[in-house]
Amino acid sequence: MVRILCGRNSELPTESCDIAGVREMVADASSVVWVDVYDPENKNGSHPEALQILRDVFAFHPLAIEDALIETHVPKVDDWGSYLYIVMHAVHFERDKDRLETRELDIFVGPNYLVTYRTDEIRALEQQWRVTQRDARHTRRGVDYLLYELCDAIAADYLPVMDAMDEAVDLLQDEVFQRTDARLVERIFRLKRAVLDLRRVLSPQREVLNKLSRGDFVVIDEKDRVYFRDVYDHFVRLVDLNESLRDVVGGVLDTYLSVAANRTNDIMKTLTIVSLMFLPLTFTTGFFGMNFFGGSIELIFDVDKWLFFFAGMVIMLGMPLAMLLYIRRRGWW
Repeated sequence: MVRILCGRNSELPTESCDIAGVREMVADASSVVWVDVYDPENKNGSHPEALQILRDVFAFHPLAIEDALIETHVPKVDDWGSYLYIVMHAVHFERDKDRLETRELDIFVGPNYLVTYRTDEIRALEQQWRVTQRDARHTRRGVDYLLYELCDAIAADYLPVMDAMDEAVDLLQDEVFQRTDARLVERIFRLKRAVLDLRRVLSPQREVLNKLSRGDFVVIDEKDRVYFRDVYDHFVRLVDLNESLRDVVGGVLDTYLSVAANRTNDIMKTLTIVSLMFLPLTFTTGFFGMNFFGGSIELIFDVDKWLFFFAGMVIMLGMPLAMLLYIRRRGWW
């Protein structure tokens, strides 16, 4: 799907799908053109509409087109002289699965045009498209300012994701003290993987904004670099938040291991005490159950069998109770 947004001077931007008219729109120096190419992944790997726009209409370099259509990259910026090729990543966090999904956005920025190529739905882009469509000021200030607003929308979309991940970590911290099982460990490691994936995206994306705010690019006006510096500051804070979140997840894992070890120690202590209490019973019954002289024990000691029975019961019950009281007084259990 290809959609085109064209704004001229103070006119309200108009949306169309006329690919053939893109050349005329771009040829008008007073206009700002935003071409959005939405190309969901298909099994045969063909990209007819994308190729028509990127290769036939704008004549981008084949390597830049190959990077956009085929390969998956970390965020970066390439200067091709008359235009920039930028790779950004939007994120989406699936709360029920504790999984972070990154969605690549390829951007071509020229003197008066902005071409975005994507294979997934990106909420920040859709939001910025609607905002630009309703107000002529977004296109009147130039394509570099439009690029800034798109980058700022992507940066703002990271905060709800990090808040959702932080909430998931808080819930895990509470569950660690309630139960220890394999599913909880799996959730901890899923969140840890999501935080690491977020770190692998944030760090290079921060450098992209650093280059846009400090680099000498033809398509970015010097007076507009301050806006990219503002987005760069957003990503610096996001990187710091991500580092803190990674430390918290690591702390949750350490807490889980400590709680699991303490519970194992408590179980082993209980089993040891129970075994120790039954040890005198085993010894007593084993000793008096042996037939040393070929007769029963009451005949050997010449006592009444009921008296011997009650005496044995008192001994067998008294010794474990005495041991239990001793263990309690010593504070072992």
